[in-house]
Amino acid sequence: MEINGACLCGDISWEATIDPAQVGICHCTDCQTVGGSAFQFTTRVARENFEILTGELTAYIKTAESGNPRTMSFCGRCATMIHTGNTDDTGLLSLRLGGCEQKHELTPQFQIWCQSSMKWTSVESGIKLEDQGGFSAR
Repeated sequence: MEINGACLCGDISWEATIDPAQVGICHCTDCQTVGGSAFQFTTRVARENFEILTGELTAYIKTAESGNPRTMSFCGRCATMIHTGNTDDTGLLSLRLGGCEQKHELTPQFQIWCQSSMKWTSVESGIKLEDQGGFSAR
């Protein structure tokens, strides 16, 4: 599926080709903190299927709950998170879907890092993975 989106201020615009089966929700504490919410709505996407159309991303490197260092990429002007990924530029990206124009057409198919979820949240999706035990989006 072809999707596209932008950051809040519009400096960063992007497009991607995704598999809707890879759309999910992450409850890790990093996603809660950076998103200012209980979870992040995201999709896994191959790096070669993601393209920045306008603007330049700013990066911050953080060691995730999994113990893996992760690059968090965002707009340097409005701070909208765009994606996270491995620091060595390998593996899949975790593309944030808040700024995606097609977000209403996408349904989460799984949830991860559920051990960090807020007890008051309930999100309908296909699979709920309770304990990630070092899982990463590699």
